[in-house]
Amino acid sequence: MAKRDYYEVLGVARTAKDTEIKAAFRKLAMQHHPDRNPGDKDCEHRFKELNEAYDVLKDGDKRAAYDRFGHAAFEQGMGGGAAGFGADFASTFADIFDDFFGMSGARRGARGGRERGADLRYNMEITLEDAFQGKAAQINIPIPVTCEACSGTGAKSGTKPKVCASCGGAGKVRHAQGFFTLERTCVACQGRGQVIEQPCPSCSGSGRVTRSRTLAVNIPPGVEDGTRIRLAGEGEAGVRGGPSGDLYIFLSIAAHAFFQRDGADLHCRVPVSMVTAALGGEFELPTIDGSNSRVKIPPGTQSGRRFRLSAKGMPVLRSKQSGDMYVQVMVETPQNLTKRQRELLMEFEQLSSHDTHPEATGFFGKVKEFFGGRAGSA
Repeated sequence: MAKRDYYEVLGVARTAKDTEIKAAFRKLAMQHHPDRNPGDKDCEHRFKELNEAYDVLKDGDKRAAYDRFGHAAFEQGMGGGAAGFGADFASTFADIFDDFFGMSGARRGARGGRERGADLRYNMEITLEDAFQGKAAQINIPIPVTCEACSGTGAKSGTKPKVCASCGGAGKVRHAQGFFTLERTCVACQGRGQVIEQPCPSCSGSGRVTRSRTLAVNIPPGVEDGTRIRLAGEGEAGVRGGPSGDLYIFLSIAAHAFFQRDGADLHCRVPVSMVTAALGGEFELPTIDGSNSRVKIPPGTQSGRRFRLSAKGMPVLRSKQSGDMYVQVMVETPQNLTKRQRELLMEFEQLSSHDTHPEATGFFGKVKEFFGGRAGSA
């Protein structure tokens, strides 16, 4: 009896993608599996046929040979077909079991007990001045490091870990259930492939001990709140000689008493007297670089007006550019006036003209027109 076309067996086009072929096989294999159809010879034959077709089409090289030569590519020693339930059946079906039973972690378990250490996080607060200038800092943190007594093996001095007798060092065991072959993490060695009969007394067999370490941290100029600095290999030590994880330092910038930051720009608010705003003047301000800058206030300056000091802001990370500094003037209304001060202000008010307070005059003029118009329409 001639074999059916593999694409026809799986019900896919010859141009089907790998994901489409996998999905079709998974659906049909579950539908025709002998355990779901006990005693049905047709389902058993169909299941073998599906397995054979999928074993060829899932492999790029085999599929290319099949597309060119057809079934002849796997006859007379040209390929080694996947008919029946040969040695490749478990690998053929393994990715399907990953989807249904989540066993990919067990299949990719670490061999020989060597596992990479976890990444660690350290929160570090710096000042705005530190963020401007950059900083070479040192931190002291407790970190799991490789045990010196056993060199990270976890075994007592003079002994070595032994190959797990349950899994033969594979870290996983197989269980046959009908036509299925399931792989599971070995319980005896927890997937490490090795067992320790005499644990190291210093680390209790983990291969790691916690020690306080001092690390140097280089903070570049221009860092922002939330910047992350990675120290490769400075995280948690690996299990039983495995590679260490990384240490991530997350920076936060403390609130400043004078400046507010917006990206690379700095903002500050400066109160000035009503007289200075009216007549004009100047004042000195400290800048983030430690110097002083003079700000001139022209006569008639209104509250809220901003003045820009070019390139007096924060440096842009890893560049030669800098932001600006913005000074916002807030006119302060005088309080706790003496009798004489009140008299002078009242006299000033009487001498004021439309030109003295143009915005107020214009606003209340519009208000008068608005209410006057409403009265006339009524």
